[in-house]
Amino acid sequence: MRKKIMSVIIASAMIMSLSACGSGSSSAASTEKASEAVSEAAEEAAAGTENASAGGKLVMATNAEFPPYEYHENDEIVGIDAEIAAAIAKELGCEIEIEDIAFDSVIPEVTSGKADFGMAGMTVTDERKQSVNFSDTYAVAKQSVIVKEDSDITDIDGLKDRVIGVQTGTTGDLYATDDYGDGNIERYSKGMEAVQALSQGKIDAVIIDNEPAKVYVAENTGLKLLDSAYTEEEYAICVALDNTELLDKINAALAKLKDDGTIDGIVAKYIKSE
Repeated sequence: MRKKIMSVIIASAMIMSLSACGSGSSSAASTEKASEAVSEAAEEAAAGTENASAGGKLVMATNAEFPPYEYHENDEIVGIDAEIAAAIAKELGCEIEIEDIAFDSVIPEVTSGKADFGMAGMTVTDERKQSVNFSDTYAVAKQSVIVKEDSDITDIDGLKDRVIGVQTGTTGDLYATDDYGDGNIERYSKGMEAVQALSQGKIDAVIIDNEPAKVYVAENTGLKLLDSAYTEEEYAICVALDNTELLDKINAALAKLKDDGTIDGIVAKYIKSE
């Protein structure tokens, strides 16, 4: 009988974690699910069965074409964001599930409740803040420009009236469109596709985040990075506007992971000091 009673108590205690770990973003819906879990546990106890407690799950939406922040390694999605997300989930007592989708689908996935949060080397912008809330910053990055080694583009000023490749929906896309006009922008679903187009002479330059830019240049002969950065920016995690409970929990976890050196350790694993 003690085990049956304990099953109900354990299920009741899960309300707090389920409200943070439920897939579907709404804290109200998560609380309802937790209440249902308690009721089910009570029924099992009354029937003489033992409730099997299980942790909740957080669903992260990303675009795993962005090394070293998220990319595929065999059948697994790895990288800085993937490891930080796993560390956050651990702090919240949850499991992590990562969904790989198109970058410009990450925010819609979060706002629709299909994912609990988005983490894809995403920069905070005023436009994006109209759709989602953002966590505290967890990384600082910059946009860089890739050109061919024999290009006559030597600095940012040389991008005027050139054809620039970007990944659809990224800040590189947003900033370059504002600066150079939509007619000078070629959009690709993946950063690597833009880089390939550059190698083939179809475009004049690629604007993309610095860390993946360095990877692409290292993996493709005949390309180089301009010395000057195009822009500097900060990365954060996006959460649905109505899910402030999860946002608060993520920020608390980030603060702890920053203080204890976990985030610095993860970043250092993937980005070596120059």
